[in-house]
Amino acid sequence: MTESHPKITKAVIPAAGLGTRFLPATKATPKEMLPVVDKPAIQYVVEEAVAAGLDDVLMITGRNKRPLEDHFDRNYELESALEKKGDESRLAKVQESSDLATMHYVRQGDPRGLGHAVLCAAPHVGREPFAVLLGDDLIDPRDPLLARMVEIQDRCGGSVIALMEVAPEQIHLYGCAAVEATDEDDVVKVTDLVEKPDVADAPSNYAIIGRYVLDPHIFDILRKTEPGRGGEIQLTDALQQLAADEKVGGPVHGVVFKGRRYDTGDRGDYLRAIVRLACEREDLGPDFKAWLRSYVTEEM
Repeated sequence: MTESHPKITKAVIPAAGLGTRFLPATKATPKEMLPVVDKPAIQYVVEEAVAAGLDDVLMITGRNKRPLEDHFDRNYELESALEKKGDESRLAKVQESSDLATMHYVRQGDPRGLGHAVLCAAPHVGREPFAVLLGDDLIDPRDPLLARMVEIQDRCGGSVIALMEVAPEQIHLYGCAAVEATDEDDVVKVTDLVEKPDVADAPSNYAIIGRYVLDPHIFDILRKTEPGRGGEIQLTDALQQLAADEKVGGPVHGVVFKGRRYDTGDRGDYLRAIVRLACEREDLGPDFKAWLRSYVTEEM
């Protein structure tokens, strides 16, 4: 008989970072609000959580992040103006973000790393398993990674992290997992984790990308986790303890993702994400791709 595990309903989105790689654009605008075509990056992330059945969303924010709350709130003046103009299409787009999910917010007063940001969610999450979604990774809705992770956690318990194979010379940019195969091609058992290892010390080329489904025991470990790499409390370090001892919080599995991922974490990848998503849009793609072909041809 399959063991029953608590159903996951809550998603946590850390959004307290300063966005220094995008200065000066992020001097007064949260990086999560930078548009990816015509929606802010953060809306794609909330939509992904909702599509996986997680409609209770807690956002971990910081100072100067009020626009995030405003975006997912009602804007009666704008809605009224659009309604009077009969602009039903834009009215629907404006209302979509405020109707997506039940949104909650808590401030991370002192930005002490991803592990500390996740720990800020403890009072809201309680003793339930929950998902964590990082806003720098946008996952194409045609490749439902989070739903697959929720499925594995529901069946196996413990925690589940998203993994992607990267070139060995890039592994120092990520958390890295040592893994063992299972009887499912896209699922591995995680036996060890290292935060941003040197290439020579990396146990594999499986990189952790920004999706986690976590057992609530992670909070107990995070409370005792000392600052690690970069002087910050690393979520990877806490997960390493879970992987080392299944008696505390169950096993750690990884889902190996081979789908479409848009990295908006640096300027170059952010621009590439916009181009790729714009090309795939029915309303923008044909004209934009024609212009892009012409532009590339002229430049070459």
